[in-house]
Amino acid sequence: MTWFSNPDDASARLHAAGYLADGPTATTSYLAGALEKPLLVEGPAGVGKTELAKAVARATGAELIRLQCYEGLDEARALYEWNYKKQLLRIQASTGDQAWSETHDDIFTDEFLLTRPLLTAIRRAEPTVLLIDEVDKTDVEVEGLLLEVLSDFQVTIPELGTVAATRRPFVVLTSNATRELSEAVKRRCLYLHLDYPDAQREREIITSQVPGLDPAVAAQLVEVVGRLRELELKKAPSIAESVDWARTLIALEIGSLDEEAVRRTLGVVLKHASDHTRAIKELRLAAR
Repeated sequence: MTWFSNPDDASARLHAAGYLADGPTATTSYLAGALEKPLLVEGPAGVGKTELAKAVARATGAELIRLQCYEGLDEARALYEWNYKKQLLRIQASTGDQAWSETHDDIFTDEFLLTRPLLTAIRRAEPTVLLIDEVDKTDVEVEGLLLEVLSDFQVTIPELGTVAATRRPFVVLTSNATRELSEAVKRRCLYLHLDYPDAQREREIITSQVPGLDPAVAAQLVEVVGRLRELELKKAPSIAESVDWARTLIALEIGSLDEEAVRRTLGVVLKHASDHTRAIKELRLAAR
């Protein structure tokens, strides 16, 4: 499968899928498909890293399989595990004169294999986008599980052998850069850094997602969001939260984002009380 025919095709199809990709994003997305290499997307939370993988799936009609990473993730949750209860029932049901070697071969088959996201994506014959989300939240040891998948697109199961991909998935890894990933993982990937967009591009994103928003209000919203991101907040507003704020203003029929409107709706973009206090104070000072 050719995921995208060229960078311009990637840009156009991602745009049609609701994702406004800039030049580097469109080019790297095209190359990830053309070279069949995983794409590592790094940047602060809320800049569209996860949404890029979803948009690729929508744009290409592929199935999205997501591995959500977290501290404590292990092989059984990422790759596969055996259905031990079902295996035990089969052993108990087997005849007493059956040799152990026969029983062993009987219970270590596909019938007893519980596939998890990585193995599921490898085994699929249909177009698949594999999203390995927030990989920096896992323990360092988990990266070792990814190396075989990222380099050779295969998984080795001791009892069954090596399972190689018949159709390589489009792999997107996302990272908020809370820790440095290993060079072994980075070496196997193309790299893309996403940051918050500039004011013009964020206006384009917001107006494309919320077409009924008045351009003047969109400009006010982007300006306020930009000032909020400059503050030392626990969690800066994401692009998705900017879009939610725009929809909120339409729902409340707010025609101007003045101080009172900001105060009423700030909970859409800031989710910590201390951030609210700091934002109101700084915006009030800026208005003087």
